[in-house]
Amino acid sequence: MKSKKVALYIDGAARGNPGPAGIGAVIKDEKGRTVREFSKYLGESTNNIAEYSALVYGLQEALMLKADEIAIHADSELVAEQLKGTYRVRSADLKPLFEQALHMLGSFKHFEVKQIRREDNREADALANRAINLAGLKA
Repeated sequence: MKSKKVALYIDGAARGNPGPAGIGAVIKDEKGRTVREFSKYLGESTNNIAEYSALVYGLQEALMLKADEIAIHADSELVAEQLKGTYRVRSADLKPLFEQALHMLGSFKHFEVKQIRREDNREADALANRAINLAGLKA
């Protein structure tokens, strides 16, 4: 059976940190076509919680698409390095989201995490900010 590989681009945004927060994620197939994208307003939150929330929602979506291999692209150094095991998760607020993400990653045959530049993550960034804007808030 052929593997179904996807690329997940995630971003979280919080205006004020903590402040009004949103998430955005884009899932692309092996040919680079967008197969799913979404944004969600979180309410009052921190940027790091928003980043992890985007990851968790994105992994859920990828699993619903029946993906079995995933490449996660995040512009958050913290998220990328914690998932790789380079940085420890010290924040009690982030630990449950981190553990949930690790649990879901166990459902994939293979995963990789890539830290990318902000400018290479414009789609997910725009979705995260759109979620905040649609909640009736201005930057």
